[in-house]
Amino acid sequence: MSGANMPLLSVEDLHISLTTDAGRFPAVDGVSFTIARGETVGLVGESGCGKSITALSIMGLLRDPLGLAGGKIKLSGQEIQNLPASQLRALRGKRIAMIFQEPMTALNPLKAVGTQIAEMFVLHQGASWREAESKAVDALTQVKVPAPAQRAKDFPHQLSGGMRQRVMIAIALACEPDLLIADEPTTALDVTVQSEIVDLMKELCAARGTAILMISHDLGLVTDTCKRVCVMYAGRIVEQQDSERIFNSPQHPYTQGLVASLPRLGMRARHGRRRLTEIAGVVPGITAYPVGCRFHPRCTRRTEICETVVPELTALAEGSLVRCHHHG
Repeated sequence: MSGANMPLLSVEDLHISLTTDAGRFPAVDGVSFTIARGETVGLVGESGCGKSITALSIMGLLRDPLGLAGGKIKLSGQEIQNLPASQLRALRGKRIAMIFQEPMTALNPLKAVGTQIAEMFVLHQGASWREAESKAVDALTQVKVPAPAQRAKDFPHQLSGGMRQRVMIAIALACEPDLLIADEPTTALDVTVQSEIVDLMKELCAARGTAILMISHDLGLVTDTCKRVCVMYAGRIVEQQDSERIFNSPQHPYTQGLVASLPRLGMRARHGRRRLTEIAGVVPGITAYPVGCRFHPRCTRRTEICETVVPELTALAEGSLVRCHHHG
């Protein structure tokens, strides 16, 4: 594959295991996907499906009792899953950056936010502290923080949730990485601020050519934000389509359930006060994945084969994939 056509990120047959006193269990099981330069890709599913674990493996941040059990993670064709810790640290922030779900746990409570942004320029660009502090103020300006010179002196607890998330974006994009992983970046924010944060992230990444892996339980957010969507359930990708098709013509019963559970504008006016559709049951724990199709205990279309045979990923039109014995 030529350099021009090579994916920026390639995750190939990724396996991540959870080790407990009872043995080893597959937390992530054969996950594969690619992201092109400048592309936005969504990874969606309920909590516990393995989305964040997948993201941490790409960043090289897995910790016991989780461990990489197989597969390859390639950045611009280079395998990075087994790089020494020093080389991974050099990649993080410079070529791959991550925005975490809760900035209060990701930011250092004992350092001013300007100092935390400045550290990126010192570590990855060799800037002097004076130069880095000036760049930190510029970074806060770019993420539309008001009075950026003053806010740079504030500590995380002095900022609102939306402002803290803007600081996280400033840190993540400081060195203009090739790939930004956004792990549930708007969960703790109200709806208005959520929209502002997503629009800001998309605007800055588009201007810099940064690709985005958007991780969320919110299918509506992902389809609005991303070009392509991977749906994950119980450690496996069960469907992959472009965002328009996955919203208008979902193939896997799980994806269909996610789409049906979304509120639609005008729904009440057309149908009256009707309860939203919900998917019965919950995602099984890693140590209790069912045999066969892992969604079958919650699926209304299950048959005997679903309870015993793991469905393979089936290729559909235009690069779409689905893992289901009865898709469509």
